[in-house]
Order: sequence, then structure tokens, then C-alpha cells
Amino acid sequence: MEQYFARYFSEKKMADAWVIIQEDFLSATVSTLYITLMSTLLAILIGLPLGVLLVTGDQKGIRPLPRWLMGMLNWIINILRSAPFIILIVLLMPFTRLLLGSAVGDAGVIVPLVIAAFPFVARLVEGSLRELNPNIIEMAQSSGANTWQIVFHVMLPESVPSLITAFTTAITTILGYTAMSGAVGGGGLGNLAISQGQQRSNHAVMLAALVILIVLVQILQTFGTWLARKADKRLKNK
Repeated sequence: MEQYFARYFSEKKMADAWVIIQEDFLSATVSTLYITLMSTLLAILIGLPLGVLLVTGDQKGIRPLPRWLMGMLNWIINILRSAPFIILIVLLMPFTRLLLGSAVGDAGVIVPLVIAAFPFVARLVEGSLRELNPNIIEMAQSSGANTWQIVFHVMLPESVPSLITAFTTAITTILGYTAMSGAVGGGGLGNLAISQGQQRSNHAVMLAALVILIVLVQILQTFGTWLARKADKRLKNK
């Protein structure tokens, strides 16, 4: 143990780490938040309508779609969800480079993050919508509401607290993915931890990056939980 601390947490290593923390950690944290928020927003823009489609287009949904179409959609979502992110990001490098001109840096990592995250978001949205009391939907149908009215005036509004919780789960998961992307040239704290920490055997830098990521996750999770509780009509009525 003493040898470990002498090697990785020596006075020189700690001094070097402090310089890196002062000079690079603020910009790396901002970069991580930018990547996370942009990727989450784009993943929600794709995953939310997909999740709605998975519920409404089901054979027992309000607007059933052909079985083969729903089967293909579920198959694609399951395949993308099953792919490990570190492998997916490498496989998508040629596509990202073709699309953006670069497969590294902040912009380069957003594309694979969105592709990895939107199927996850779609499943979270599907789960939230399936929690709805079917009697509410039946009442809307009996009153003559069409599919769009049921979706936008009944299903989504009634699912807001659950959707907020789902999106909070998504953003904290994507935040973890951004750290992983540092291994293949992504920006942010993950890249800093690997390039300045792991590759230079400075564990203090990696530990500092880990602490900041944990703090960010806790802040996002706490805010999401608070927002979900504020949006829950059942809690307002108590």
C-alpha cells in the first residue's frame, strides 16, 4: 500500500495534478456538460416519439400498426440497446467522420452517444406510458378523442412525472457514457482522466475526475427527482 501511494500519489504527482485541476478541469467539466445535455436532448427528440409509437402501435394500442413493422422496430431498438457503447463508438467512427468531418472531440462523440442513447430513451418512454391507467385512455376514446388528442392531451400530460424520472435516468447514464468516450478521443472529463491521469500514471487526476462526475450525477439526479415530485398531481393534492 505504501508503495502504491509513493508511486501514484507522490508529492510531485500531487503537484502536477493540482496544476491540471486548476488549468483544465473547468473547461473539461463544461465540455462534459455540453456533450451530455446535447446528446440527451437529441436522444429525447428521437426516443420520445419512438416510445409513443411502441405503445400506440402495439396490437392492444390505440392505433395498432402492422405486426411486421412493430417487430422490426422492436428488433432495431433491441440490437442498438444490446451493443456495448465502447464498441459502438468505434464502429461508428467512419460514419461520424463522414457526417461531421471528425470522429473525436466534443462534436465527434455526440453522434455515437445519441445513437446509443435514443433506444434506451424509447424504452424508458414506453415503460412510462404503459404505467398509465387504461381507464383514462378508454374515457378519452369514449368521448370521441382521436389518436393525436389522446397522445398529446392525455397520455403525455398524465405521464409527465414518470417521464421526468425516465429522462433523469437517461441523462445520468449518458453522463457516464461521456467518460467512457474519453478512451477513444472524446472530449470532457473522461478524456482528461485518461490522457492526463491514466497515461501519465497520475491517479490523483483520475480520482478528481471521478469525484466531479459523481457530484454531477448527484446534482442531476436530485434535480430530476425534485422536478418529478413537483409535477406529480397526486403529491400536490395531498
